[in-house]
Amino acid sequence: MQIESIEVKNYRLFREAKLSDIPRLCVLVGANGTGKSTLFDVFSFLKDALSMNVGKAVAKRGGYKELASRGFADEPIEITLQFRLEITGYERLVTYMLTLAPDSMGRAVVAREVLRYKRGANGKPFHFLDFAHGKGYAITNEEDFSKADEKLNREEQELDAPDILAIKGLGQFERFKAASAFRLMIENWHISDFHVSEARPSQEDGFAEHLSTRGDNLPLVANFLFEHHPDRFEHVLQSMQQRVPGVSVVEPRQTEDGRLVLRFQDGSFKDPFVARHVSDGTIKMFAYLVLLNDPKPYPLLAVEEPENQLYPELLPELAEEFRDYARRGGQVFISSHSPDFLNALTLDEIYCLRKEQGFTRISKASDSANLRALFGAGDLPGYLWKQGLLEGLN
Repeated sequence: MQIESIEVKNYRLFREAKLSDIPRLCVLVGANGTGKSTLFDVFSFLKDALSMNVGKAVAKRGGYKELASRGFADEPIEITLQFRLEITGYERLVTYMLTLAPDSMGRAVVAREVLRYKRGANGKPFHFLDFAHGKGYAITNEEDFSKADEKLNREEQELDAPDILAIKGLGQFERFKAASAFRLMIENWHISDFHVSEARPSQEDGFAEHLSTRGDNLPLVANFLFEHHPDRFEHVLQSMQQRVPGVSVVEPRQTEDGRLVLRFQDGSFKDPFVARHVSDGTIKMFAYLVLLNDPKPYPLLAVEEPENQLYPELLPELAEEFRDYARRGGQVFISSHSPDFLNALTLDEIYCLRKEQGFTRISKASDSANLRALFGAGDLPGYLWKQGLLEGLN
């Protein structure tokens, strides 16, 4: 799965914003308050709306009036994603359109929800799912590409409430191929909310294969990699030794009851010390490496400002770790203020956010002829950012 474009209308700072031609590694830059967190919240909103319902997801964000762009609380909110998705062995460019609107009581409902893609090389995209206010239809034999459009089986459905996503209800059934694939994709998005205090390894029992959004199961995931994917764990240890200043050895030790204890050797000290005594930056780098060495990459990984608490010298190599993760199959969205991190990127990977008349505009750095010329002459993106050239991108 790869998201190719995102269009958001009337969602907080995004009165009308669009990202096009999105690469597998996408980094957002902009001054504070320009909407970087808002884009991440769009991902979180879709995931919340799927796991709960639209009404609860909107209420979690203060209600419809707070979620809609300021001054436009009576207008609909629209989110449109275009993405590559394999459906029954065929890769398709799928479009998902979600329109929310307030009902007579001011509560959010699904005014329109459409999932569509082309069945062949030519022709218009076909609607395989089309719902409004809890009622609509879905196609049950969409994988039969030999049949003409008019011979596809159209099944009328009514959801339990108008604030339930159709992809949530119908996506649980295998016969609705596109809805099922899209639902699984969103369910497996990882929007990081990392907290060092919760990630610091401890001696707790349990089992976990994937790092949680807050990082509080880091020791359990490290233990899983150690036992079941020793090659990935060894890569984590080698990266720590090579990239964290002062750390010469990272030594895993299992206790008799099967728990993992990490011991770090600092060249300045004779004896190694356990993980709870190392710096926040060391723990954070270890957590990122564990996350990025997951044997099953998330289809979407979103991380805000990974540079916080890390040595500047580590950031170019961390950028390469994120790029390698994207190459292995997970699309990565990152926000950053760090010139050192940006210096490891290409212009194609950078999107610039700025406010105009109270709302956010998004531009791709490589669309600027001036930036392309400067980059081609040897100026790195981080230096261009420090000079304010990315922030003032037209």
